Amino acid sequence: MLSRTAGHLFWIARYIERAETNARLLEVGARNALIPNIGGGFRNDWESVLQTSGGAQGFAEKYGDVVQRNVETWLFFDRDNPSSVASCIHSAREGGRVVRTALTTQVWDAVNSAFQDMQEFARTERSSLSVSDLTDWTLRTTALIRGSALNTQLRNDGYDFTNIGHYIERADSTARLLDVKYYVLLPNVAYVGSGLDNYQWRTLLRAMSSNRAFNWAYGGEISPAKIVDFLVLNRACPRSLMSAAEGAAEHLDRLARSYGRSTEAQTRVRDMVGNLSEVQVQDIFDEGLHEFLGRFMGDLAALGGDVQRIYLSGETR
Repeated sequence: MLSRTAGHLFWIARYIERAETNARLLEVGARNALIPNIGGGFRNDWESVLQTSGGAQGFAEKYGDVVQRNVETWLFFDRDNPSSVASCIHSAREGGRVVRTALTTQVWDAVNSAFQDMQEFARTERSSLSVSDLTDWTLRTTALIRGSALNTQLRNDGYDFTNIGHYIERADSTARLLDVKYYVLLPNVAYVGSGLDNYQWRTLLRAMSSNRAFNWAYGGEISPAKIVDFLVLNRACPRSLMSAAEGAAEHLDRLARSYGRSTEAQTRVRDMVGNLSEVQVQDIFDEGLHEFLGRFMGDLAALGGDVQRIYLSGETR
């Protein structure tokens, strides 16, 4: 497959997953903002969302004050934000248009329909669009695009590049959403393990569509250790860091077999899977959840760079 075509497929998958991430961040922020600020402590839930989205600086330069309406606009509609839902859908559609012959009719129709819906949203009065409406639409739309690809795309190297992009972005998404909890400050340390603390953890699970799956796996009793185990280490969780890393490793191994050679990308992703296999939840808390997630996201960025350099930029080594 031409590296140009592979690159577009890789990034289409990443843009679709990134659009979903921003919708989930909006849901987390909206749910946490409903909690009264008890105990006199400072807690800006929308600031936490901006920090974990990676767009705090760009937002500050354009909007200044962190208020809900502005954050909603920045994460969903604002084309000045390259990671907003609107920007991601636009970029995915442009990539799909370039490699139209590499996509099935079903996948192209799903991507193009999403773009048309976004155009309609832009013409709609903002007051008539609630956060829940926008997030629900995004989750349905991205699921439709991924489902269409899963059900209709040929299982060739283009399929592998699509899934590698999906899993890298999925892992980054889970890490960022989990990191929201680090940035949301409780009024004081006495609230750790309280109803407020547990509500924030449960909000995170609901925003990741993982609440019922968590209950099945752990019996419904919430604790930070169980949630971190579920979202980081549990292979049964489809959004866990372990599941995403193993998914990327599987498709990189398929490429290695297809092309007859392994690369630094295979080595790096195997190291990531190996490290996750050896770590325990207590090790994560001993290091610091935020620090662990930051290090993991750094490894993900390096893996994405390897894939870009080795496969998508035409390099042979």
